[in-house]
Amino acid sequence: MLTEVFVPGNRWDLLAPYPVPRPQVSVVVTHYEQPDQLARTWAALCAQTLPPAEVVITDDGSAEPPRAPAGGPPVRVVTQPDLGFRAAAARNAGARTARGEVLVFLDADTVPGPGFVEAMTRRVAVCPDVLAVGRRRHADLAATPVGSDPAAAPPLPDPAWLRDAYTASRDLLDADGRSFRFVISAVLACRRSLFDDLGGFDERFVGYGGEDWDLAYRAWNAGAVLVHEPDAVAWHDGPDWAGRDGGAKDLESVRLAALVPEPVTRGVALPGGLPDVLVDLACDGVPATVRTVHALLAQDHRDLRVRLPGPVDPLLVQLYGSAVQQDAWSADQRRRARAVLTARAPLPAGALTTAMGALVDDDLARVVIACGGDPVAEIESTRARGRIRRWAHRLPADVVRGSFGCAVVDAGPAPRTSGGLDGYFARLARP
Repeated sequence: MLTEVFVPGNRWDLLAPYPVPRPQVSVVVTHYEQPDQLARTWAALCAQTLPPAEVVITDDGSAEPPRAPAGGPPVRVVTQPDLGFRAAAARNAGARTARGEVLVFLDADTVPGPGFVEAMTRRVAVCPDVLAVGRRRHADLAATPVGSDPAAAPPLPDPAWLRDAYTASRDLLDADGRSFRFVISAVLACRRSLFDDLGGFDERFVGYGGEDWDLAYRAWNAGAVLVHEPDAVAWHDGPDWAGRDGGAKDLESVRLAALVPEPVTRGVALPGGLPDVLVDLACDGVPATVRTVHALLAQDHRDLRVRLPGPVDPLLVQLYGSAVQQDAWSADQRRRARAVLTARAPLPAGALTTAMGALVDDDLARVVIACGGDPVAEIESTRARGRIRRWAHRLPADVVRGSFGCAVVDAGPAPRTSGGLDGYFARLARP
């Protein structure tokens, strides 16, 4: 039986006083042509202090799929055809088959220590918002007998950038909107309910890398609590892959930029349907709508998409074309945008930059944008919205929103809207 403890922000440290239940855990092991490594990992899973309720081995197209090992916890093998490196699809296939209330993801070449499952799930079992990442160490396990302690194998260097990030963030207690970079899917755990809410791994990721950062990015946006569990140690057979050739790393960066609209990851605002900010309009009439949309498209923070309120005047469709959207926001858009802006009037060019700075840097739920003291728009974090949605059965929305906090920013004088639209357009065009 899992418990449901709510914590504000990313304060997983507040979970310490609560008793830890023993959850029903499904361990999903991703495998491809690794029979010897799988044998070591299987033996380690059979020796856990918290035995998993089941192990699902999900094979990514091996010429000869692995057989279900004998003994130990119940085990099933799931296979998919060899269509390239598809770890995201393989993990999703394993998760669909799994029956446990908690999912632990592990790679076949990563041997868990005896307390791995217990340490990985201790906070996941208490708080439904937790996405936990373990400690992946590195060793040469080629000569390590099956069933022996991987810690006794010749060690290899751990990636300093990851170790330093965990230290600087106090094991992600001080996580922020860029901390998704410190989550790796080879040692990952969350509740099935959270995994399903996120939509699982994105199967558009084909090739090594990126699918774990993408999942963690969407998790943060959905109000997840990121935790590094340093006692959940698993040993990767071989060195860190971070030193792979620059071409492969560049391809991963391109995949992430297409799907993750976080500014440092994307670099620039890109055309397409997955923006950083979703904009809904709350103004009436064609002139007011045009003034507001033009001001939005002139914002310094350009990675946004405006949705026209229906029914849409054909004149607006003719004017804006593909620069705006008429349909409802898709699930993909809602999971990836960091914020939703509701605009009632034109905003100064720097208003969205100012508001996003307050919203993201202070991990707030809502920022009201005022011009000369008058509120003209409000922006809400998808992070707070996601947590409000998941806790709707237990807590009022105002309570969850209040745990993040709200603020008001004054963006300065409102754009002058007197006179005709021709004059308004001319003023917007001036540097």
